Amino acid sequence: MNREKAEGAFRNDAAAKVTGRAQFADDYVFPRMVHGIPVFPDLPHGKIISIDTTAAENAPGVIQVFTWKDIPGKLDYGQINHDLPLFAHDKIRHYGDVYALVVAETREQALEASRLVTIETEPLEPVFSTRNALEKESPVLRGDTNLIEHHKVRRGDPDAALKDSDLVLKRKADTSWFEHAYLEPEGAVCFPRQDGVLEIYGSLQHPVSTRRFICAYLGMPFSDVEVFSHPVGGSFGGKDDTASLVCGRAALAAKLIGRAVKIIYDREWSFLESYKRPAYELDYTVGFNKEGVLQGVICDILADSGPYTSTTPWSTWRSTVQSCGPYQVENVRTDVRAAATNNPPTGAFRGFGSPQVNFVIESIMDEAAEEFGLSPLEIRRRNMLTQGSSTINGQVLDTHRVSLGEVMAAVADDIGYEEKISRCSYGKPGENGMLYGIGLAISYRGASVGAEAKDFCSCVINCQYDGSILLETGIHENGQGAQSAMMLVLARELGVSLGRIRYTEATTSQVPEGGTTVASRGTLMGSAAVVDAVKNLKKVIGEVIAPELGTSAEELVFTDDRISSPSASITWEKAMAVMHNARVYPFAFGSFKAPAVTWHHEDGTGEPYFTYVYSCQAVELEVDPKLGKVKVLNVTAAHDIGRTVNKAMLEGQIYGGIVQGMGMALYEDLKVVEGKPKALNYNNYRIPRTVDIGEIKALIVENKDPTSPFGCKGIGEPALELISPALSNALYRATGRREYSLPIPVKKLLAPGDNA
Repeated sequence: MNREKAEGAFRNDAAAKVTGRAQFADDYVFPRMVHGIPVFPDLPHGKIISIDTTAAENAPGVIQVFTWKDIPGKLDYGQINHDLPLFAHDKIRHYGDVYALVVAETREQALEASRLVTIETEPLEPVFSTRNALEKESPVLRGDTNLIEHHKVRRGDPDAALKDSDLVLKRKADTSWFEHAYLEPEGAVCFPRQDGVLEIYGSLQHPVSTRRFICAYLGMPFSDVEVFSHPVGGSFGGKDDTASLVCGRAALAAKLIGRAVKIIYDREWSFLESYKRPAYELDYTVGFNKEGVLQGVICDILADSGPYTSTTPWSTWRSTVQSCGPYQVENVRTDVRAAATNNPPTGAFRGFGSPQVNFVIESIMDEAAEEFGLSPLEIRRRNMLTQGSSTINGQVLDTHRVSLGEVMAAVADDIGYEEKISRCSYGKPGENGMLYGIGLAISYRGASVGAEAKDFCSCVINCQYDGSILLETGIHENGQGAQSAMMLVLARELGVSLGRIRYTEATTSQVPEGGTTVASRGTLMGSAAVVDAVKNLKKVIGEVIAPELGTSAEELVFTDDRISSPSASITWEKAMAVMHNARVYPFAFGSFKAPAVTWHHEDGTGEPYFTYVYSCQAVELEVDPKLGKVKVLNVTAAHDIGRTVNKAMLEGQIYGGIVQGMGMALYEDLKVVEGKPKALNYNNYRIPRTVDIGEIKALIVENKDPTSPFGCKGIGEPALELISPALSNALYRATGRREYSLPIPVKKLLAPGDNA
């Protein structure tokens, strides 16, 4: 790709990836490198009596077998609550707990020896039901309660509001566990340097988070562990806790053996140990007045956390904030609880806890529209948040453009929504024998992590003597195109060509922490830090170049690879030479601290996010009533992302999010039987195929966001979080029946019987 002419469709890592030169975790090789293999239990819950590694240690090629007894630091750590063990030490709490690591000269030798490690356990009563987990007589998995978290919203008097409502809909829903389905399984390589520093290369999501895990387990200072950024084969939120554990085990072995250690997971191990999107049980009661205006909502939501906390408090908090969708509701009681079980651990997954609640509330809105004889568009217009509205948390939306009406109108007009509703089948096949339906959903999503964590980021710009530029930010490249976005922002803000910018793949020792690369925050936070760094850089350059051009620094204009005054100009290359000859470094550090947010845990009030992304998606589909197969015809999506940085990548994120959401809605179902996933590979875990996707059209709505220095927001999660209800609403209009389960049981919709 021509880097000089690539604006709008630029990817700095494209050539390396399409030619196979990009190095992923398994591509790293060091002299005298050895290999590690994890050992898993064969029960979901049990007290550890003993672990026997003798036979394995005497096997050919084996160097050492590691267990919890070898850990020099903390036995348990984690993102929020420190309850995640590097190796199971007191109990086995799920089938994916690793209790030993066999390290041998070759991977094959380690695999053979891993079968010789034995564990003696005292079986304990397992807990597989989230509701049972919260009962008094339930076994407690750790601490003194199985309640991991309880978030609330308390607003007005919902009981009275529901009593006075003209229409009350009570709906129960459930969603399954979902696998991230990244192509590259977990992997790590640790190289112990001669200066005592441990170098970490891994398929991980955020280097600084991984460093924290490693240093806690090994009892080492941050300065002694350096985690490197390099290509990652997919993440979607799934390469944090589990990836950090794999890196931590490689680091422990490398530190104690004194040799480089590689651990590369098989797909089955990844399915077994990695955390999933949590399964939800949702109970909603929603009231409307006779005009179809929301009067009150009571919802009780229960999430399965698995045996460890992971990011459950954050993802379930997101469910709380979005529990009533993008609507004005004066009377709300929301309870979101997460319970510990012996099922697979759960945690971050693209969308966090919003896809589950959006699925329910957007389905209910369509049901209510039909009850009142209103268009689904009209009932949303009567209830949606508008400029100056107050959210269910009491936040007044007056600091940015509230564009729900704009995105919904864009989608409805483009796809011909109102006209096509009249063509829906409602269970009666058309002339082609197919059932046709169209559906729509809207959402609002808080940008960045909000009140669940801290939002900040960093950037370093280092201009070289020859005019080339080195750029680093605290945002990690997970495959989403973050580096390309930061380069585009720098080029635009500094008035230079892309060809002179080199994004440096930062390590944890180079650029200060910028927070985890999650929550669709990368472009927003990273671009803001770049804007600040450019401002600081221009000040440094201006002090030297302005006198050369006979003007003040304030009058300088940076554009087209030149620095100009009203009467003269200088090339960028010449300016950098002048800077270096003047012994002034054209170097700048930038940072961004997001606007203040608030949250009151007791009643769920506050201003949880400083800005929001507004979205709408519509789906046209056909259902073959004989085969029970769904054919998606068209998807139209409109998202207000503030300001576009890289149009091609923006559209790619929308397409990818929609496809991933289709999997959640129609195909993916990680059935867990007595604590163990039935699927351990893609041969029996169905994800969308190319032929399942249909045509997708992205409509980009831009209302430059005043709370973001570059004006942009995010798209990774908004693209996924509302396709499920759009599909569900379309399926209802095709079949005449509705199911409140994800994935949607299409064949059940077609089965004889009453409407579900």
